[in-house]
Amino acid sequence: MFTLRFFAVFLLISLVPIAGKSSIVPCGGTFDEFIETVKQEALDRGTSQETIDGFLASVEHDPDVIRRDRSQGIFKKSFIEFSKLVMTNHRIVKGSEFEEKHGAILDAVKERYGVPRGVLLSFLALETDYGVVQGDHNTLNSIATLSHDCRRPELFQPHLFAALELYKLDNFDPVNTVGAWAGEIGMIQMLPEDILKYGIDADGDGKVNLKESVADALMTAGNVLNVTGWRPNQPWLVEVIVPEQLNWQLAQPTHFQSLDEWKEMGIVPRDGVWPDLTYEAALLLPHGRLGPAFFAFPNYSVYLEWNKSFVYSTTSAFFATLLSGNPIYLDGTPPPPLPDEDVIRLQTILANRGHDVGKVDGIVGARTRAAVRQEQLNFGLPADAWPTKELLELLEKS
Repeated sequence: MFTLRFFAVFLLISLVPIAGKSSIVPCGGTFDEFIETVKQEALDRGTSQETIDGFLASVEHDPDVIRRDRSQGIFKKSFIEFSKLVMTNHRIVKGSEFEEKHGAILDAVKERYGVPRGVLLSFLALETDYGVVQGDHNTLNSIATLSHDCRRPELFQPHLFAALELYKLDNFDPVNTVGAWAGEIGMIQMLPEDILKYGIDADGDGKVNLKESVADALMTAGNVLNVTGWRPNQPWLVEVIVPEQLNWQLAQPTHFQSLDEWKEMGIVPRDGVWPDLTYEAALLLPHGRLGPAFFAFPNYSVYLEWNKSFVYSTTSAFFATLLSGNPIYLDGTPPPPLPDEDVIRLQTILANRGHDVGKVDGIVGARTRAAVRQEQLNFGLPADAWPTKELLELLEKS
């Protein structure tokens, strides 16, 4: 969800402790020692000893969480690979069934926040298969384990104290609350601090129950999308057909220009229907100029707030259009993705040539694509930022 979905990737928003002046507790050491420092921090924040003891009585270190944290790799998949993996006919059929059953609350969310049905269904489908697969890890153990671990304690410790606040509200069961291995809870996979900030009690029972209440889950999702910038009655992603010749440097997620300007360059929506030509959009080419092509509107950036991964966010955005009745995208004829070992070779060469590609990890992220684009320009190739065998061979020879 709009948090750390490490099946999906990284948290985008910054996280701070709930009580403004309190510092985050030190990570590392033995787990028992760490829990004692957490207890003291909670006391300093004004929580009673009885409440703290009740909250942490069952907490245990979960080594499986650390193992999973160290072995993430799903987003080495390309957009086509990943989207075809998750946009199954099963999910489309289940989406129709879910929509028919819960149409009233879907319409209520649209009325309140302007978020269409397909957008909500897409998030719900990809996060938990419409609430069916919510995870089976004890949430307190997961968050405490990742808070103790020194790799990213500043991301998780605020959620540990937020879980305590939820416990005080009788909205978190330390023993029985389960979810994803990284601590996300419920149908839309939210971490505790985000539940405190954005959770909506839509069914009026006095609690925010994202695990069992479809109304709470969908209205909360709408609230999150609203506060992160969703623009009602505007598109988010539109498939387009690009001409053979174009200034491919303009095809970047951060470069927006009016649809009127794109139209003059020979780009047309696949269905032939233009949104308001005054709208601005970026041109996305997930597989370069020969693959699928999309206009990404400002609402697309909300997907990146929900999940930082370009592949995941673009898949989710497109699946929303598919669930809204549009056809599957055209694959085109792009060169195949480079194997992991070739991407590592490419990144190593690019780094040696002075490019900032981040970690040499075999993942084609934004910085690797930017470096690829620059080298394509240097070699007189179409600068569409899609790494190819041809470019790798040219770099190895130069």
